[in-house]
Amino acid sequence: MVRWLVDGMNVIGTRPDAWWKDRHGAMIRLVDMLERWAATSGADVTVVFEKPPSPPIRSTVIEVAHAPRPRRDSADDEIIRLLRADATPGAVRVVTSDLWLADRVHAAGATVEPSAPFRALIEDS
Repeated sequence: MVRWLVDGMNVIGTRPDAWWKDRHGAMIRLVDMLERWAATSGADVTVVFEKPPSPPIRSTVIEVAHAPRPRRDSADDEIIRLLRADATPGAVRVVTSDLWLADRVHAAGATVEPSAPFRALIEDS
């Protein structure tokens, strides 16, 4: 079974829908889409953000994670940390269109799913 690590802001950024005016709302919408997709597909999903959502976003369907310290590329670093801690990185697919992160993911033994097609997939769920 594939486990999914989702670069949250990278997926949100695939649509120029003024998400930057309400970053928290965009994060809630992404978590909602991921929950619906995971519930129907049975996927094991972790979405990773740069910093903890405030107020917190909780889910009983997927894991909502964040980097320990917010900074540029901190979600990427957290995704790699989670991937390296995984006993079977070959069973993990990372959702991102960040080429630097994709190279690191491949080096760790996992696969990459581009953000825009993934977002289209979860929006259709």
